[in-house]
Amino acid sequence: MERESFKSRMGFILVSAGCAIGLGNVWKFPYICGQYGGAAFILIYLIFLVILGIPVLTCEFAVGRASRRSVAGAFEKLEPRKTRWHGLKAIGIIGCYMLMMFYTMVGGWMLYYCLRSVRGDFDGADPQMISDAFSGMLADAPTMILWTVIICVIGFAVCFFGLKSGIERISKLMMIALLVIMVVLAIHSITMPGSGEGIKFYLVPDIDKIIENGIGNVVFAALSQAFFTLSLGVGAMLIFGSYLDKDQKLIGEAVSVTSLDTFVALTAGLIVIPACFSFGIQPDSGPNLIFVTLPNIFAGIAGGRIWGGLFFLFMSFAALSTIIAVFENIISFWIDMFGISRKKSVLINTIIILIASLPCVFGFNIWSGFQILGQNVLGMEDFLVSNILLPVGSLVYLLFCVTKFGWGFDNYLDECNTGKGIKFSKALKPYFKYVLPVLVLILIVQGFIK
Repeated sequence: MERESFKSRMGFILVSAGCAIGLGNVWKFPYICGQYGGAAFILIYLIFLVILGIPVLTCEFAVGRASRRSVAGAFEKLEPRKTRWHGLKAIGIIGCYMLMMFYTMVGGWMLYYCLRSVRGDFDGADPQMISDAFSGMLADAPTMILWTVIICVIGFAVCFFGLKSGIERISKLMMIALLVIMVVLAIHSITMPGSGEGIKFYLVPDIDKIIENGIGNVVFAALSQAFFTLSLGVGAMLIFGSYLDKDQKLIGEAVSVTSLDTFVALTAGLIVIPACFSFGIQPDSGPNLIFVTLPNIFAGIAGGRIWGGLFFLFMSFAALSTIIAVFENIISFWIDMFGISRKKSVLINTIIILIASLPCVFGFNIWSGFQILGQNVLGMEDFLVSNILLPVGSLVYLLFCVTKFGWGFDNYLDECNTGKGIKFSKALKPYFKYVLPVLVLILIVQGFIK
């Protein structure tokens, strides 16, 4: 069966960026940016994107484009004879499934809150009512299951129609809508009374905060954010590399995807931080910021129903773009491993993901007393993906691409430099071989320590 290719380069960039752009861009980046020194943190973050994020991203793209396979078959196609790299595909397969075991639930929250905002559930509500509404949703297992099912069905329905007719077409529309909504929300946020202090908190370098937090902690936070923002390590980017033609060198494609992801992260800060300061609320991280703090703000402004609906629509698109991308990876596993049709793979994996998502849903209600090492189901699944599978998977891609025991740096470099655009120099080999793996190892060790 001939493998599909993207209809356009723009389609590839928007779909790949959609995979990278996730909920962490919105509820984590603005907070840690302000916490660790504003513009000074952003500068360090951008440096790590260039020296770590983009090179590792090219590794996934290169393995995908050269093999024309998903992670389930990429190593078999490229590995030297009598090596066992193909056994490491389990990291990508397990990682994608585990990510969707909790990400689909949180994506369902976004859709549900979009509906609630539009129909005016929070109009005139006081802070306690809004806080109780979020707690009530978590305690309501049937509602959580319903919205998890809805977002899963939407995601798999898009993938059912294939790359060009489904994923590329829908993701392009979603990403364009997402970017337009973000710009509108950011303009509204920075023009609110009192928003100037929030802009200052977010964008003005604060050396005192860097000293207060410790330069080592600030550097590690920037390193972590630069790495995790691109969804590297489980083959989520590899799959789109496998659909990419050879017209363009991969460094340019990686830069385009990273730039779009960074634009979304920075713009999210301009939406969230000034709005919080305008209402005298210190920005918080995690679910409280999205589901308690911001609905309180929307409830207190003119046209709050519209602004709240737009915000949660944007959040829904951010979640759904990642869900569709990872679903496509999962569907491709089955097509490559078992030779079945896309239709059968979609049907089988819809059932698997829906069942696998239930423990995370139940972890907030009927299994709320269940914990492992002080973490509920969501916390444990998130830890396993973020702290183990993503960085370890990325280390595998790096070593596969740069060592003589794997695919090899010369093969990787030839693939990266095929087509038009900027090229990597062979002089970078020592950096790829010795420096980048050490940076990823630091992430793995620090993740366990924290």
